[in-house]
Formats: sequence, structure tokens, C-alpha cells
Amino acid sequence: MTAYGVFMAEELRSQPESWARTLELDVPTSALPQDGERIAVVGCGSSWFGGQTYASLRESSGKGETDAFTASEFPLHRDYDRIIAISRSGTTTEVTDMLTRLGGRIPVTAVVGGADTPIAEAADEVISLDFADEKSVVQTRFATSAIFAMRSWLADEAELRAAVADAQHVLDGISVDFIEFDAAILDDELIDAEQISFLGRGWTWGLANEAALKLRESAQAWTEAYSSMEYRHGPIAIAAPGRVTWQFGAAPEGLAEQVKATGARFEHADRDPLAELVRLHALALIKARRTGVDPDSPRSLTRAVILG
Repeated sequence: MTAYGVFMAEELRSQPESWARTLELDVPTSALPQDGERIAVVGCGSSWFGGQTYASLRESSGKGETDAFTASEFPLHRDYDRIIAISRSGTTTEVTDMLTRLGGRIPVTAVVGGADTPIAEAADEVISLDFADEKSVVQTRFATSAIFAMRSWLADEAELRAAVADAQHVLDGISVDFIEFDAAILDDELIDAEQISFLGRGWTWGLANEAALKLRESAQAWTEAYSSMEYRHGPIAIAAPGRVTWQFGAAPEGLAEQVKATGARFEHADRDPLAELVRLHALALIKARRTGVDPDSPRSLTRAVILG
């Protein structure tokens, strides 16, 4: 097996440590959404899906109306009390363009991989996750650390510490070289599946979208993502032997049985859903290596997307 994805391997394994470090951040109250504020979260790719996750968590916690947009589709005519702009590189073209067009009309908090970047400089408040920045094109620890940081604005510390422990447990079951693994964590049938559909409900729908993106980017694999309830309104037609339907978080009643009836595998684990995303990261790396794909140099992608 070729040792592709050296950066990805190092970075995805450091996720529990990165999450724990977000809990030590000294973030001023002025940078955080306040209860009752109307919030929009914007980003591209993984950052957009992280925004979806936070938006669902915040609304379901009763903290206020929260929307998530890919930056190119942000409705500039709407009024919000605050915008959360997420970008690992701090240079994402669509985000910088959106902030320019916004013209300072709405306060902006930037969640970025470095403070010395155009998006950070355009924001009113900056939350720098420089310890989670990455060399790999494919995001793992920055994306999950950003989600974890936003989740920390809503969840109690015990829940967050349990998520860190779950992620560490997943990684402890996989050898440092990502060749051997505990059968309770991964297995060959799951890694070599022809196709995987990721599902989620509420905040885990954003995680399902991110999981599908990671597997496409890393291994050029056939993946899709859906709301768990929406899956049975058509997409279940692709479920078949040799394929997997992977649920993040609690599954709707009867879904597992319906998927199994197609001959497909229904995958679901009783661990924190963000830690389950770490398990998918490991699978993506192993699958990429088995198929001769280097996830550190994915086809048609660069670390920072800057459009001309």
C-alpha cells in the first residue's frame, strides 16, 4: 500500500487534541452570537456544511433564528444581526466578495485558520483556529474544529469532552500507519463498498453532507448525502448489495430494516456524531490508498479556492 495522504493522516489523527484546544480559546463575548440574535453562517465546501450543522444546533437550542448559506448564494437583501464567516484559508473568493458587497452593513465574526488573512481583516471579530490549520487540500481537523468550536457556544462541557473521548477511541482502534484496524471500528466490507449514502437528521445532516464531500475529495468515490427522512423518497433506489447507507446520529424508525431489505449494509454507531465523522476520515484515507489515489493531491482541487 502506497503511503499517500501523509498530511491528511497526520492532521486527521490530531483532531481530538485540536477539539480540546478549542475549549481553551479566550473568545470575547462580543464575537459570539447572543441569544435572540438573527444569525447567518456562510462558507464554501466544508465550511458551508459546518455552517449547516451549527445553524441547526442553534435553532433547535432555542437561541434564535439561524440560516446557513454557501457564500455565493447569500441573500444580500436580508437583514441579520450577525454573520459568521468560516474559511480555513481566509482567502475564499466567494466569501471575500460577499463581505465586500455587504459593505460593513452587518457585523461579521470570522472563524479562520489564521488571523492575518483578507477575510479576518474584513471582519469585526476574529476567532483564529491557527492550531487547526492544515497542509492537506482535504480538510479534516479544521472543519471539525470549527464545528466543535461553534458547538461549544451551545453545549455543556461534559458533552464536548465525551465527543473528544469518542474521537480518540476511534483513532486508538487504527494503527498509526492506517493499515491495521480494530474490527469494531472499520472492516474491509465497509472500506471497499462500491457506493455509500450518508444520512443525517437535524444537525447531523450537515455532517452527512461533509462526510460525502470528504470521501469524494479523498478517494474519488461514489458518495451521496441526504436528510434521513428524505432518503426513502427516491434515493433508496440505489441501495443494493455491496453498497452502504451510513446514518449519522439517531436513525428514523424502520429505516434500518428498509435498507437491509435492499441487500445494502446499514451502518450506524452509538458514538458522538462528530466522532463518527472522524471514523469516516480514516476510512476515506484507507480507501484512497487502496485505490492508488493521493488525498493530499486530489484531482482538480487546491488547498485554497481562489477564483479569477
